[in-house]
Amino acid sequence: MPTYAWLRRFAADFDWLSPEQQAAFLTAIAQFVVDLRDGKGLRKGLRVKGVKGATGIFEMTWGDDGRATFEYGDPVIEGEPHVVWRRIGSHAIFKKP
Repeated sequence: MPTYAWLRRFAADFDWLSPEQQAAFLTAIAQFVVDLRDGKGLRKGLRVKGVKGATGIFEMTWGDDGRATFEYGDPVIEGEPHVVWRRIGSHAIFKKP
């Protein structure tokens, strides 16, 4: 099972989201985790790609203007991916991903 951590900044960003936005993100995360667990790649609807100018940091789409950034950390469980969530919000998060 993939593991994860939230940076303090991510937690603060998450708290600023509306309940509807939080629910949309959590739905996208459920899909993200299934894809990681299956090991067949991430579904196209999540639009995961690298953040320009930020090596090793990726973005994921979870709503019309909903984006979250993450990076892969050292595995907590051998053989399982560990995701470190960095920022969440709108496109504005790309100023400091």
